[in-house]
Amino acid sequence: MTGHEANGDESRGAGRRSIALRTAGLILTALLMLAAAAAGWAYWHLDSNIKSVDIDNALGDNRPPRPVATPSPSASALPSGALNILVLGSDSRSGEENQRLGGGDSAGARSDTAMVVHLDAGRTSATVVSIPRDTLVTRPSCPRPSGGSTAVAYNSMFNSAYAVGGPICAVKTAESLTGVRMDHYIEIDFSGFAKLVDALGGVTVTTGEDIADDASHLHLKAGTHHLDGARALALARTRHGIGDGSDLGRIGLQHTLVKALLEQIAAQNLLTDPAKLYRVADAVTAGLTTDTGLDSLTDLTRLGQSLQGLSASEVRTVTMPVVRAPSDPNRVVAEEPEAEKLWDSLR
Repeated sequence: MTGHEANGDESRGAGRRSIALRTAGLILTALLMLAAAAAGWAYWHLDSNIKSVDIDNALGDNRPPRPVATPSPSASALPSGALNILVLGSDSRSGEENQRLGGGDSAGARSDTAMVVHLDAGRTSATVVSIPRDTLVTRPSCPRPSGGSTAVAYNSMFNSAYAVGGPICAVKTAESLTGVRMDHYIEIDFSGFAKLVDALGGVTVTTGEDIADDASHLHLKAGTHHLDGARALALARTRHGIGDGSDLGRIGLQHTLVKALLEQIAAQNLLTDPAKLYRVADAVTAGLTTDTGLDSLTDLTRLGQSLQGLSASEVRTVTMPVVRAPSDPNRVVAEEPEAEKLWDSLR
């Protein structure tokens, strides 16, 4: 082979390698563009899932004061101040999935579960306080979504606030009862909760007694069970098959379920499984309604990141102290001064 031939072969080989590299580069660029487009679509989809209500604007300044202000974090720093969030489980009757899971007909909804989640400063510990839905309260006048206001109502069940005035009245009634400023509002419906549990692969809970509740379609023997979304929802709703059949027994099961879900989430490194992370995020946002301060994927992500140091063992679950209502043995009222001491610890 002559030197010219060798040089020609090398030149053609280099040319082929160059073409191959350019082709690989174009393919990689196209794949990256497709990935970016998919990520953009995923973000848009998850972000558009979230529904919101402008509670701050609707309620104005006639509310409990905010906690003593802490320095505002920089744009890159995560928030770390104390926070109070009213979390409601809604028995929304809209949509076939909610109806199938027990939401009833299509007319209206109630707050089936109410919890005040208090995050301590630093966000490494938290207190979850359940408010029995059968608690008799003075429901304040609330702005109606369609205009006008509701009348003040005495000796009304706590969960009636959501039924007559939606999230705005639920927040105002919770603040009136507790004297605690609700910094944020989060509501999840039946379908959203069930989908979240399924996306996590189910949840394992241990019950201390047999449960037989035809109303929630749940029958469990005492012991440890791995539940899918529908059965976990049934456990959160059951009341007739345990204890005295009151809301207080159900709250105990809900606290068990909250702890189990926190442990389930902590046990899964979702960041290493993008597909599962997306399924969980889609489930969380699909049935979600928030205040306007949490109504974007960015806001919810920052809240979640600020809780990375919070473990299930540092979450305390309690029920607002109550006693039987003198006017109705099937209802309860706040037990004082114990209830006031509890709320004061969260201000």
